[in-house]
Amino acid sequence: MAFRDGPFENLKVPVAWTAAGAAAVAIGAAVMLLLADSGSARAQTNNPVRSGFEATVGPVNGVFAWPVRFVGQVSDNVRGYFFAVSENRRLKRRIAELEPWRDQAIALKTINARYEAMLGVRTEPPVPLATGRSISDSRGPYANARLIDVGSARGVRIGNPVITEHGLVGRVIGTSSNVSRVLLLTDVASQTPIMVDRTDARAILKGDGSGNPRLEFIRGENPVQVGDRILTSGDGGGIPRGIPVGMAAKGVDGSWRVKLFNDRGPIDYVRVMLFQDFGQLTNPEALNAPPLAGFNTAPPPDLGAAPAARPTPAQPAAAPAARATTAPRPAATPPAGAPR
Repeated sequence: MAFRDGPFENLKVPVAWTAAGAAAVAIGAAVMLLLADSGSARAQTNNPVRSGFEATVGPVNGVFAWPVRFVGQVSDNVRGYFFAVSENRRLKRRIAELEPWRDQAIALKTINARYEAMLGVRTEPPVPLATGRSISDSRGPYANARLIDVGSARGVRIGNPVITEHGLVGRVIGTSSNVSRVLLLTDVASQTPIMVDRTDARAILKGDGSGNPRLEFIRGENPVQVGDRILTSGDGGGIPRGIPVGMAAKGVDGSWRVKLFNDRGPIDYVRVMLFQDFGQLTNPEALNAPPLAGFNTAPPPDLGAAPAARPTPAQPAAAPAARATTAPRPAATPPAGAPR
């Protein structure tokens, strides 16, 4: 039998009673919640009631709270997603703005490192140095040269050696007011007097267009070994002594060659040694002999001129009178046959 066919088929509950019943249920639930959240003393008194209420209402509260928690988690995820998207876009714009600054910072860091290395170059004894930058490169099977942006206005002269922080690069072969041409050690026209640091043996470093110039005219018995340090010898007075050049190595053709120190890095920044002669490396005050400027530069006396007459003491007053009364001597008779 269906419910509508029962005795309560015609039963109609007024709306007011329904509302009152719902209110009574709500009030009862509120009272029970208050009882559950009462103080510790009250909770100890109603401990059985509270325990029974929590055991009954706990699962129901969990069921009703799950949708709320789920919706909160979903909203948090959605909010975090949109925040991450906007933050990602902002960071991308920031990175795009900072990339040029990063490139400039890297370039400046490299330049500063090279400058610091170049400024750290010291010569012993001290020689004036002019710092420049390579502005052009001329390479070929025979010619190896560079243009640098310092010239005669900075005191650069033809023949001045050019170095980097690693060692000798070449020498100046031409100069103008603001530009100089540097002949590299690898050029076929380059010939540099060198010495072996270990044995003090002398040789000539001659370029042949390759990256490793040859050692020629080596003097001595077994003067070079692989790995020997090669320095400038200063012979000829064109380049100071002791500038690092490279390391000795054996070529595939059996000849001695030099692995140049300046191959360790690019030749971008160089220093020109304003070297004229070995006289500028000495201190005249430290020498035993005085400098030439200290000598008397007056012209020597003429030895062919007659000596000046010395002043004689005053003669008695009677002497002039005696000379005046003295008769002159007769002239000597010339010998016979003498020309008159």
